[in-house]
Amino acid sequence: MNDFSFPAGFVWGVATAAPQIEGAATADGKGPTIWDRFAARPGATKDGGTPAVACEHYTRYAADFALMRELGVKHHRFSIAWARLFPAGDGPVNAAGFAFYDRLIDAMLAHGLTPWATLFHWDLPQALEDRGGWRSRVVPEAFGPYADAAVQAFGDRVKHWFTLNEIPAFIGHGYKLGLHAPGAQEPPRVVTQAYHHALVCHGLAVRAVRAHGGPGARVGLVHNPEITVPCIETPADIAAAKTIFAQTNEHILAPLATGRYPEAYLARCGADAPSFTAEDMALIGQPTDFLGLNVYRGHFVRAGADGRPELLPLPAGYPRADAAWLHHVPQSMYWALRFCRELYAVPQFYIAENGAGYFDTPDIPAEQPTIHGWPEEPAQANGEVLDLHRCHYLRSYLQALHRGIADGLPVAGYFLWSFMDNFEWADGYVSRFGLVHVDFTTQRRLPKLSATWYREVMRLNRVV
Repeated sequence: MNDFSFPAGFVWGVATAAPQIEGAATADGKGPTIWDRFAARPGATKDGGTPAVACEHYTRYAADFALMRELGVKHHRFSIAWARLFPAGDGPVNAAGFAFYDRLIDAMLAHGLTPWATLFHWDLPQALEDRGGWRSRVVPEAFGPYADAAVQAFGDRVKHWFTLNEIPAFIGHGYKLGLHAPGAQEPPRVVTQAYHHALVCHGLAVRAVRAHGGPGARVGLVHNPEITVPCIETPADIAAAKTIFAQTNEHILAPLATGRYPEAYLARCGADAPSFTAEDMALIGQPTDFLGLNVYRGHFVRAGADGRPELLPLPAGYPRADAAWLHHVPQSMYWALRFCRELYAVPQFYIAENGAGYFDTPDIPAEQPTIHGWPEEPAQANGEVLDLHRCHYLRSYLQALHRGIADGLPVAGYFLWSFMDNFEWADGYVSRFGLVHVDFTTQRRLPKLSATWYREVMRLNRVV
C-alpha cells in the first residue's frame, strides 16, 4: 500500500507575490506599475478590484509570518516589487524600498522562514511601459541593474532565487490577448519579440545571482507550461501528448536548455520570428540550478485516427474550480515534470505554484449532512471555511507529484499557492486561492480547513 511519503529533506512551502498582497501602492516612494494603471480602468478587473490595499502585508508582514509558523510553514516564496527599489524602473534608487525588504527578509528569518525570492512577478514599473515595455529593449536594459542591485542587497540572506514568473502569462495575456496588464493586443511579431526580451531578462537575473549571490546561491526560472496529458497511457497517446507539449513550450524551454531557438519554432514564426543576438542567446542559455513549474490544469491529448495528435475538448460538467480557467487535471503534475525532464534534461524541479481558486466564504456549508441515525440538526460550521474541495484538489495533485518522484523525477520541493487570499489579477478579489481567508474589509485572517490539512502534510512529509 502506498502511503505517499516524500523524500527526507523535501521542501514544503507557500507562495505569495508582492503586487497581490503588499498593498501600500504609493507608500514610501514606490512607483506605479502596469497593474496599478490597468486595474484602475473600468471593467478591467472583476468588481473593480485593485492592488492598492490588497492584504496590507506591507504593514502586517510580521503577524503574517507568525501565522505561517503557527501553521507549520518553513519556506516562503515571495516577490520583490521592482518599483519599490527603482520607482521608474531605472534611474534613481529608492532607499525606503530597500529598507522595507531588509525588514521583510529579516522578519522572515526571525520567524524561522527560509526566503525564496522572485525578482519579477508581473508588476512592471509603469514608467518602463510608457517607454515601450516588453516590446522593446528598454526593459532588459533596466532589468539588469535592478537584478544586480537586488541580489547585492539581499543575497547575504536570500540564497534561493526565481528569476521571472510565468513568461507566457505576463506576455501572452498582457500583450497578445489584452486580458492582463497592460491590456495590449499586439501583432505576432511584437509578441514574439516581447517573449525574447523576457528571456533576456531571465539571463540577466541568472548572471546577477552568479555574480552577487555569494556562496550557496541557486537560481532558476518559473514557467507555467501548457501541459498535455495522454488520454490513455498508451505509447501512441503519450507520444501525441509529448509532441504538443514540445511545440507549445519550446519557445521558452528550449532556449534555456540549449541557448538556441529550435529551427522548427523559427520556421513556424516565419516573418514574425524574434530578432536576437549571439550575446542574447548566451545569456539565456546559462546553466541554471533548477526549473520552477507552476501547475494548475492540463489538456487531454490522444493519437487521432490518422496518427496525428488530437486535443480533446472537456465535456460539460467536467470538474472545475470556481476560477473558470482552472479545470481539475491532477495528472498534469506528473506529465509536466516527465516531459520537461525528457525533452530538456532539467536537473532539478520545484513546484513553484499549485492551488485552486474558489469563492470561499466563512459560512455554514451549502449542503448539510443527512445521514440516517445522526441528529437532525448537525453541528454548524461556526464560521469556518470548510474548503473540502480545495483539500481534494490539492491531495490529488500531490499524489500525482508523488508518482513523479517515485519514477525518479528530481523534484526537491513544493510551494502551495497561496498562503492567503489576495488580489487575484483580473479576477480582483472574487477568486480566492488562499489557505487563509482574508476579510478585505477588516483584514482579519482566518485559516481554512485546507490550512489544517496542509500543516499535517508538511509535518508528516506525506499526503494525508
